[in-house]
Amino acid sequence: MSASSPSHYSQHTIQPIDFIEMNNLGFSVGNVIKYVCRFQEKNGLEDLKKAQKYLEFLIEKEEGGYPSEVCDDD
Repeated sequence: MSASSPSHYSQHTIQPIDFIEMNNLGFSVGNVIKYVCRFQEKNGLEDLKKAQKYLEFLIEKEEGGYPSEVCDDD
């Protein structure tokens, strides 16, 4: 395990950060992927709720509204 490969991502064939970068997905989409990929190995429901906040942000943006601020501790 290295800094670029934390244990909570070890079950994946490709690291989420590599997938996000290779596909130029951006910050909010990247965070959705990051939290969903790690929730079972790291923070469970807390990570799913963090992903949900970013999804809600993206939905508001797509609907043409001004997205609410999304903050998390990670």
